[in-house]
Amino acid sequence: MQNADKGTVERQNGAPLRIGIVQARFNASITNALASACTAALLELGVEQEHIVHVHVPGALEIPLALQALAAQERFDALIAIGCVIRGETYHFELVANESSSGVTRVALDHRIPIANAILTTEDLDQAITRQNEKGRDAALVAVEMANLLGALS
Repeated sequence: MQNADKGTVERQNGAPLRIGIVQARFNASITNALASACTAALLELGVEQEHIVHVHVPGALEIPLALQALAAQERFDALIAIGCVIRGETYHFELVANESSSGVTRVALDHRIPIANAILTTEDLDQAITRQNEKGRDAALVAVEMANLLGALS
């Protein structure tokens, strides 16, 4: 957590948290790397392996529906969306990028649950490879920090 006065980052405690991960299979080499980095970071933050539920969907457009199903169970403190949309030669990129992101946000607001959005949207495969590990770790940090924040605000 960022401390505005000192500019320091406090270590978040993920020990009591239950986290759901929804991973798209499309662009699997990238999403597998994202998921591995994310899971490793969750474990480093103290989230117990048995408190992490990981499900797979075909692509980025299916992520919000699976997130919605997990959120409806009311047993998770935070969710994580993992996917990768790489620009092609058609308008399809914008459609998938915009709609998947919009759906993730809608589920978070409708269910009042933090969702870390790690759906990469890149121009090419090289950009996705460059971002995959850092974005996966960032998603874990966001999920734990936001779950702790909402818990404190409740």
